[in-house]
Amino acid sequence: MTEHNSNDARTHADGTPLSERELRRRKGPRRDGKGSNAQANEAALADSDIIAQSDEATEKEGGVKLIANQRIIPFMSFAKPMMGISIALILAGIIAFVVNGLNLGLDFTGGVSADVRYESPVEQTQVVSALAEDGFTDAVVQYLGTRQELLVRLPPQDRDAETLAQSLSESLDLPNNPANVDNINIIGSQVGNEIYLNSLLALSVALGMMMLYIGLRFQFKLALGGVLALFHDVVVVVGMFAIFGWPFDLTVLAAVLALIGYSINDTIVVYDRIRENFRRVRGLSPVQVINLSQTETLRRTFMTVGTVFVVVVAMMFLGGDGLYWFSVALFIGLIAGTYSSVYIASVVPLWLGLSRDDFVVKIKPEFEEEVVVFADPELQNAKD
Repeated sequence: MTEHNSNDARTHADGTPLSERELRRRKGPRRDGKGSNAQANEAALADSDIIAQSDEATEKEGGVKLIANQRIIPFMSFAKPMMGISIALILAGIIAFVVNGLNLGLDFTGGVSADVRYESPVEQTQVVSALAEDGFTDAVVQYLGTRQELLVRLPPQDRDAETLAQSLSESLDLPNNPANVDNINIIGSQVGNEIYLNSLLALSVALGMMMLYIGLRFQFKLALGGVLALFHDVVVVVGMFAIFGWPFDLTVLAAVLALIGYSINDTIVVYDRIRENFRRVRGLSPVQVINLSQTETLRRTFMTVGTVFVVVVAMMFLGGDGLYWFSVALFIGLIAGTYSSVYIASVVPLWLGLSRDDFVVKIKPEFEEEVVVFADPELQNAKD
């Protein structure tokens, strides 16, 4: 009888034998209504609320524990030297900005812009050389879709609009390739100053709104760390342009604003994982929770940054002069933004005392239930 039952357990109802996969499943707990699935319930509980156990082997490797056989990278072990590098870069950028200033483009300083159309395709260097021969120095030439349509920008000129248009038309004519000059715009220095001030206002508003969003969405300590990380990224990019004297125009400003959006997106992903791990993982210190969160988001960060890097490098070498400095600003900002998401956005909240209590909802004392003991004299006498 026992042998018959054993054989039935290894076959289907129609007598066909069970596969190896089905046999492996049968070894698990069965739901027989008598509590035999307790092991499955415990496994589900362990998945939803991980409890980290101490491990002497991993404790010897810097106090980092293994969770589900996953090796945690000790990012926070290098927090102090990395923060030292960040402080040095910020100070260097601020000093260069104060001493050297920015090599502001015509969008900020004012000047002349004109749309030029040639009958045949031309090279930008030919146009710049032709303008320099007639005294129009420091010209900036960009393509407008095709190699026959160009945008020419010049520093402020002392000539009136009619004289300037005639002089430009004569200077831009190339051998066997005449130029047609249209839409000449003269930008005054006052307009350039307004654009400069509005740009600073836009940066300030962007940083303030980011801080407000993170503070409401996550926690104030994280909000402060996120804004300091964005401030670090902006100062590093602007500081590099001040140190090397690269031209800073509206395209570079657009790259800085785009960088703020990209960097805060990466920071939000890390913050979301930090909040999740503080709530579900027990037995780890705040430093270890940060390391765990950074390790879990590292693959996603590499994939995102790698994809954007390919696009930025392609624009840098194939986008022409119009996109070159825009791409350079993004290239520097991507490196600074990825670094700041790890060693500024996460380190600052940690130094401010970030802990599990910041994310676990506590019951207020006035809402706690009181334990009421009902004392009935008759029941008490009955017991006696």
